[in-house]
Amino acid sequence: MPSREEVAYFGAGPAPLPTSVLTKGAQAFVNYENTGLSLAEISHRSPTANRILAETKSALASLLSIPDNYEILFMHGGGSAEFSAVVFNLIAVWVEKRRRLAVKDLGADEEKVLERVKKELKEELRLDYLVAGSWSLKASQEAANLLEPLGNGFVNVALDARTSHKGKFGVIPPEDTWNLTKPKTKGGSGSAFVYYCDNETVDGVEFPGLPVCLDSTQADDDLLLVADMSSNFLSRRIDVSKHAVIFGGAQKNIGITDVTLVIVRKDILETFPSSAFLHSLGVWSPPTILNWPIVAKNNSLYNTMPIFSIWIAGEVMRGLLSTHGAAGLAGQEEVANAKAKAIYAVLDTYPEVYQVVPIKSVRSRMNICFRIRGGDTLQEQAFLAGAEEKKLQGLKGHRSVGGIRASNYNAVPVQNVEKLVEFLKEFAQRIESIS
Repeated sequence: MPSREEVAYFGAGPAPLPTSVLTKGAQAFVNYENTGLSLAEISHRSPTANRILAETKSALASLLSIPDNYEILFMHGGGSAEFSAVVFNLIAVWVEKRRRLAVKDLGADEEKVLERVKKELKEELRLDYLVAGSWSLKASQEAANLLEPLGNGFVNVALDARTSHKGKFGVIPPEDTWNLTKPKTKGGSGSAFVYYCDNETVDGVEFPGLPVCLDSTQADDDLLLVADMSSNFLSRRIDVSKHAVIFGGAQKNIGITDVTLVIVRKDILETFPSSAFLHSLGVWSPPTILNWPIVAKNNSLYNTMPIFSIWIAGEVMRGLLSTHGAAGLAGQEEVANAKAKAIYAVLDTYPEVYQVVPIKSVRSRMNICFRIRGGDTLQEQAFLAGAEEKKLQGLKGHRSVGGIRASNYNAVPVQNVEKLVEFLKEFAQRIESIS
């Protein structure tokens, strides 16, 4: 039976966790702080649970320098549930903003206010999506599905990266080619929000940084920018203040499954219409379990949260703070970049054997996707078999695209990357020797 030190795991999620966290977690799962109870057994409304929530929030706020005007929520359902939550909550915010403007212009005549907002909803509601990979595509499809009872045309795919890359993901075209909804200041209606996925796990595409046109200091109107950061959370510095909402599933860089983190600006939580007004427009109100204001009001404890999973996330975060000290995420970013650079360097050294899927400018630091001999099935099977023999695991590409994928999450040790680099060299040299 191999030890943890012998196995180098590169799975895309659930992902590796620091052994120190797992060791401490094993004890907490049996007997937390000598209470005689497991963290999986304690009440989610107990003082202990509330302390764990507060400590995990504090660690995340420290790592990301989250401003005071943001709320941190712990939710269920992973990133996929937030595909729906984003639509439900931010359409409600859009409606409330329009309702308030109508009241300001028309006074307290509820019927006139309703008719005006209903007309604006039909004619002006737009949700902008930047589709740079499989997960943002799924998010846009979910939005279209949820809005179908109201009609078509509400979802604006401002970018579909496949159209400039032979029908496949692997590029992010220049910003001046994106078809974002025009803001009111330029004769448009403005969008309810702009959505992007910062790192596309399936396709190995990552935004190099925040696009200039999405920078709230450069954008027109009150741009609500939404980011899915499920797979590169805590791997580099980000400016939270440029976003209205950031969310991510925990099971890649933060912890284990069953926890979703949502960072949301507080003014959004305070800009909600009544359910009755939404229903009078034919718009669904957010389901309670996805309703951000309700979750925030109840300190993420509206229903039973997995306290053990939240504690694990907190331990991971505190580990990053301890490891990098004053450098914070700048330190982790440096490590992540170095590991990714080492893998890409060997792939680029043998271009006849390895072909990286995305173009260089948008290569993901977290999910390194490549093909062997242009997608030769036998060669890729041989690669995976050889990797398994050396206890290099979790390298098979996503079932929807195939190929090879090495996920370089925070908990993947440098020494495991070195083992992979050495195997990549050996395999390539062996293939070249028999060609």
